[in-house]
Amino acid sequence: MRAIRGACWTVGLLLALTTSTAQGATDPDPIAPEPPPTPTIARSWPVGTRPLVLRAWEPPPTPYARGHRGVDLAATTGAPVRAVAPGRVHFAGRVAGRGVVSVELTGTGTPPLRTTYEPVTPAVRKGAEVRAGEVVGTVETGGSHCTTTCVHWGLLRGNTYLDPLTLLPPWLVHRGPSRLLPVQGVPLPT
Repeated sequence: MRAIRGACWTVGLLLALTTSTAQGATDPDPIAPEPPPTPTIARSWPVGTRPLVLRAWEPPPTPYARGHRGVDLAATTGAPVRAVAPGRVHFAGRVAGRGVVSVELTGTGTPPLRTTYEPVTPAVRKGAEVRAGEVVGTVETGGSHCTTTCVHWGLLRGNTYLDPLTLLPPWLVHRGPSRLLPVQGVPLPT
């Protein structure tokens, strides 16, 4: 009899726990508002005309986990680094021994988007207004996590890292090599 009463008590407890857990699971959780989409506002790359992407964006599974919070673009030392869109310089200086420039992009919502470029020698000061294509710095020697000279290009909205390639229109990201078409009616050189 005691065994039956004990088993009934255990089943009753499990049923109560399961019911309360299931009811808690059906309660709607407050959902954080969806961040605004990244606008396709860039019309050129920050370095070169079509730089090689040495390492792509690899978002971490959690805010503090490993990942790659930007893209690495092949570049040569001393090459100009340009703002990909208009904005205001948020930061220009050194962080952990590397030159960094950060630009808060105009008209990109709240909080605004911010691009970062490193390692660069800044050519601008904090607070300066920059136009799309304006030089914000030059590529520094060393100080990079790449095996060759590169620029790490990042994109943030608040404290959330995003893929900076989403600023570029698809035709610019996925454009293949230029092809020359045959010319009709023009004699070939001899």
